[in-house]
Amino acid sequence: MADEDLRTHLCRLGLTRRQAEIYMALLALGPCERESLARGLGHGRGDRKNGSPDEETQDQGQDQDQDSGLERELARLRKLGLITVTGADVPEHVPVEPTIALEFLAHARTAELRRSHQAAVNAYRGYRRSVSPQATDNLVEVVTGPSIAERIWNIEEAAESQVLRFDSPPYHTHGSANPIEVEKLKNGVEYRVVYSKSAVENSAYYSINIQPCIAAGEHARVLPTVPVKLTIFDHRLAIVSMSFVEAEVNDSLLIVHPSSLLSALTGLFETSWRTALPMHLNEHVPSALSPTHRRILELLATGVNDDTIAELLGVSRRTLSRHLEQLNTRAGSLTRFQMALHATRNGWI
Repeated sequence: MADEDLRTHLCRLGLTRRQAEIYMALLALGPCERESLARGLGHGRGDRKNGSPDEETQDQGQDQDQDSGLERELARLRKLGLITVTGADVPEHVPVEPTIALEFLAHARTAELRRSHQAAVNAYRGYRRSVSPQATDNLVEVVTGPSIAERIWNIEEAAESQVLRFDSPPYHTHGSANPIEVEKLKNGVEYRVVYSKSAVENSAYYSINIQPCIAAGEHARVLPTVPVKLTIFDHRLAIVSMSFVEAEVNDSLLIVHPSSLLSALTGLFETSWRTALPMHLNEHVPSALSPTHRRILELLATGVNDDTIAELLGVSRRTLSRHLEQLNTRAGSLTRFQMALHATRNGWI
């Protein structure tokens, strides 16, 4: 690693540029006493030529300032646990194993960044209060136009623990793949999603978006309809899509900040989650149940009609009827209600 790169990294951890240079010099020189370190840093006394008495007096003053400054920085590095002093007769400064010290610096830096973040947030809230005195003005933010997709991306990127979502068309991203969610799932963020039947019956969206997310660890359930297009992030922020469904054109987005409204939206999601039917991937299907039969059951659970199911499966109505007869035989049922009851009890859906 280049010296400038290491210096930059050390400064990011909270060292001053001077402290970083001293630490790097000790790494390069090894154990050395203060005079040798000073020469290694380029302000030793041995390289000066004889000058006038006034110049010598001035040089001595500079040496004293540099010595005291060096001693202060060495004391700081010792306090941080990056170096220590060895030897009784001729004390030498030596770097020590830095893991604990660097972790302390990293935590301290993180705390500073959080304080800075909070200060900026408080400043913005103060600004909002000054231009919009009513307290409710800070609870909901309206986003319109091309910036909608960017705001959604930024908010989801900041999620740390849990994302709750009602998923239904139309989509800001045209129903494309969702690499952000897949990456978040890999990093331990929990996703619970309730899909509407209109989302599940879209075969392209199902294969490009829904299946990869479930495969990555998403907990998915399905309802015939969802009450609103909603995503809740870490129980501290929610986005609500205000859309013209008929034209499938997204008009605006509401960002809901911590408030009783956010609590109500969270409660709405949890109520819907409890009543929704679980969704699974084909690889989790019981051995006696084919992937096609699982897909049929999931679509039936959403209330999709037979014509739509046949179209999504790419089969004729006659073939679909044959599959339904096989499911009834497997479940020992005479009606679809009995078949659905058996499927639920036996974990088919």
